[in-house]
Amino acid sequence: MSDQWEMQTLMDLLLRALGNFSVTDLLLLGINGLLLLFSQPIINRFSRGESKSEEQKKRLHLFRAANLLILLMVLFYSLFLPLAAHSWITRVLSSLLVAYLGYLVFHLFNYMIKQRFGRKREIGGNKMIAETYNSRLLSLLAAIFVFIVVLISVVQIFGFDSLLQAGGVIGFIGVFLALTQGSWAPDIISGLIILNSKLVEEGDVIEFSDGERITGTVFKTKVFHTEILNLINNHRIMLQNSRLRQQTIHNLSKFASAKGLREVLSFKIGYAVEEKRIRALFEAAAEEAIQDPDIPFEEPMDVDVKPLEAGDFAVLWNIYYHTKDVRHLQSTRQLFLSLILKHAKEAGISLATPMQCELTRPNGQPTAT
Repeated sequence: MSDQWEMQTLMDLLLRALGNFSVTDLLLLGINGLLLLFSQPIINRFSRGESKSEEQKKRLHLFRAANLLILLMVLFYSLFLPLAAHSWITRVLSSLLVAYLGYLVFHLFNYMIKQRFGRKREIGGNKMIAETYNSRLLSLLAAIFVFIVVLISVVQIFGFDSLLQAGGVIGFIGVFLALTQGSWAPDIISGLIILNSKLVEEGDVIEFSDGERITGTVFKTKVFHTEILNLINNHRIMLQNSRLRQQTIHNLSKFASAKGLREVLSFKIGYAVEEKRIRALFEAAAEEAIQDPDIPFEEPMDVDVKPLEAGDFAVLWNIYYHTKDVRHLQSTRQLFLSLILKHAKEAGISLATPMQCELTRPNGQPTAT
């Protein structure tokens, strides 16, 4: 009997609590509950074509946090604060709902814009949709439009109906943006210029000097900065778009020859070594390099050996080769250099820079050693 009474009491409390919810409240609870439950598939759908990165995880956490916040606000308002229709809690809740709706609408616009105007590329084995000048510009325009609509809606919700009050709120935001434009405007404009020039695109391997020589892959060009994957140390670099434009950038992915990127290794070899022995050394190393699957040389490989400079002690020889695998330039150089050193040792050719000293024979004639 006591169990039935406790069950009846629990049902009465539940029905009384449900009675505090309006149809709008129940609709909000249902929609946000479903959005919270299916947040992972929704984010994956909006991010289709993008790489699985920390940015996507942050977007998922923000999406879930916004849903959870709205659920808590509805519960708090309906169960604990049954206030008047024009109370401050209603206005705050309405503002959060408008801002959240604007957030969803912007991401929907951004997804549609990237699908229509983005460029499909393969970066690091992953297929993704890279930003273009058109997609970035339209995304910025969409963000501005959604922000203005949300701002006007929030101003109306808080009761700033008069032109003076509404103008004061909007003017304050305008002054704030004007005072801080030196921090964000150059990066946005530089990002648009980088995307429009198409000289530095996502997936390209570039070299530049920012205190040290850096070789990296352009991972993503964002609104304010560009993410670069350092190929030497295998870590990511965040560089402001305005700072990136100030660098002298060597885009290794955009080579002019159909053979690939032209690379060079230099060696100083003494005058005593005959030219045919030097050429035989480099050709033998190149032939073995072609057979090595870890060295991305393509057959047939043209070995171009040329003397560059005749110094006092040795001749500077350059060996030129081509490769299309620009992501592994460093390992290619190291492996090819190792083969040249091995063949030089087998051929008895020293790659050390010779030193010269003058010795005097008894008859007064100098000799060089």
